[in-house]
Amino acid sequence: MDFSEMGDRLLVAVRLRLRNGELTERALARRIGMSQPHVHNVLKGQRMLTPATADRLLREFRMTVLDLVEPEEWDRWTRNRDPWPLPCRSRVPGEPSSPS
Repeated sequence: MDFSEMGDRLLVAVRLRLRNGELTERALARRIGMSQPHVHNVLKGQRMLTPATADRLLREFRMTVLDLVEPEEWDRWTRNRDPWPLPCRSRVPGEPSSPS
């Protein structure tokens, strides 16, 4: 999944919360430090959602990207991933550290 798909999911979630009356576009814009017309255009797809704006929206609604992932997708990702992708070795006291 790429940023575009996650961004689309985020915008759907934000639109739903606005529609439910949690916040108005104007209040949202004020809280995230953007103009209301800009927020409106992003929500309507007339302006591109940037990673910085996505971060502001996620923070405002106290969400993480995991809130945008379907349980089946999460299961698929975790099932196909090596839980320890890097070698893990503790340094023994007194042993010289390995060069980086």
